[in-house]
Amino acid sequence: QVQLVESGGGLVQAGGSLRLSCAASGRAFTSSAMGWFRQAPGKEREFVAAISWSGGTTYYADSVKGRFTISRDNAKDTVYLQMNSLKPEDTAVYYCNAYRRPFPAVPSTPDFDYWGQGTQVTVSS
Repeated sequence: QVQLVESGGGLVQAGGSLRLSCAASGRAFTSSAMGWFRQAPGKEREFVAAISWSGGTTYYADSVKGRFTISRDNAKDTVYLQMNSLKPEDTAVYYCNAYRRPFPAVPSTPDFDYWGQGTQVTVSS
């Protein structure tokens, strides 16, 4: 059974930082692009960032560009999201997911339905 388990969320003040992790089990995603998504209360789930299979190419939503950094460690089959200069509008449940190809065809649309429990990020003003 494929699982993507997110962790690292928490409560932080505006301007603070958090580092999220997404660990894969059940199959390896080392040849697949991976992405982070988030869903705020009452809103649709939205794309945050994606990374190619090797980590050499990254993609970001305009709202997080310059503040968030996505990275991966294929030896650990883990993807990270470093979030700096957090804002209250970053408050959401954060999820990771995978793409079928080494580079995402459409970064905002993952190719699998591997939605886990997510990790809650709350940014206070």
